[in-house]
Amino acid sequence: MFPVSDRLAALSPSETLAMSQKSNELKAQGHDVINLSVGEPDFNTPNHIKEAAKLAVDNNFSFYSPVPGYPALRNAISAKLKSENGLEYKPEEIVCSNGAKQSVCNVILAIIGKGDEVIIPAPYWVSYPEMVKLADGTSVIVSASIDQDFKITPAQLEAAITPRTKALILCSPSNPTGSVYTKEELKGLADVLAKYPQIIILSDEIYEHINYQGQHESIAQFANVSERVVIINGVSKGYAMTGWRIGWIAAPKWIASACNTLQGQYTSGPCSVAQMAAVAAYTGDQSCIAEMRVAFERRRDLVVGLARQISGLKVNNPGGAFYIFPDCSSYFGKSYNGKVIANAGDLAMYLLEEGHVACVGGGAFGAPECIRLSYATSDDNIVKALARVKDALEKLS
Repeated sequence: MFPVSDRLAALSPSETLAMSQKSNELKAQGHDVINLSVGEPDFNTPNHIKEAAKLAVDNNFSFYSPVPGYPALRNAISAKLKSENGLEYKPEEIVCSNGAKQSVCNVILAIIGKGDEVIIPAPYWVSYPEMVKLADGTSVIVSASIDQDFKITPAQLEAAITPRTKALILCSPSNPTGSVYTKEELKGLADVLAKYPQIIILSDEIYEHINYQGQHESIAQFANVSERVVIINGVSKGYAMTGWRIGWIAAPKWIASACNTLQGQYTSGPCSVAQMAAVAAYTGDQSCIAEMRVAFERRRDLVVGLARQISGLKVNNPGGAFYIFPDCSSYFGKSYNGKVIANAGDLAMYLLEEGHVACVGGGAFGAPECIRLSYATSDDNIVKALARVKDALEKLS
């Protein structure tokens, strides 16, 4: 067998794979497994968006698109940023990609090199540090506990900055915690970053529309850093379009051009039909967003209330996204039937095997004291799953 490249060998395997595999094995054995590990809406794509895709097929949108996406989509995104966020980004400052994941990776590969440091607040989305590895950069992790609602402070940010700091990755609303930075909190971070003009700010706003605190706030609104902000967003979460694979960046022209060059060499433009569906998402009826957000907020209230009834779990009240991220460290060292819980990964596997509820250990997110549960599922599933979790945890001693 030939060895893989050093680049690939340096990457960590996804901690969610073992959970997914075990979950599928239990299902195959006939067990009723409730999956709270999936990070995608359980709603179908709205009909008007699907109809736009069908029309695109009939109108022969079956050829290569421009690398950064069709002008119609980039114009729609530019208009959305202006009308919804009060931000000015020209179409040529927008690059559409095969999902927001590629958008993030494009930017990191375009601006990060060997020796460059990237500040990543923890808990973080699992792929951020791995993408930095791909770019030969160094991740500088800044941890924020549940006691500070999983949000870093300006003082923490400034303490992490060195002459080698090249970027900060900020995610609000957050995966995995659901925490949302307020306008005042973002201004505090922006005021620190304003003193360090070499730092590019990657603002991952993919959960923008799943926000229970009112208007979405972007760090790009602050004039003292706006010229260094790259917004990452897409249609996956807000429009229930995860499988359509359309994400995008809005960035300073030099970064957009760099990502355009990079993408042109390894994927080219995203799916032509999916792009036209995304145009309909941004220009069509927006009531679907509010309907899904209302459902998610109801589920948030349900799952938080149930989780807080479980002794030993420490649960905050997330302001967005569709996850709770309880601190479960009080169970570490306990056991049942000879199985000792050493960390959150062990606890997640125990909940799957004993309670038939799939969740994800927080180690993958830089917070080994927590587990992530998605409430992007039905109310009935949430009630059943939390009852199972409670029963399983009560067996530990």
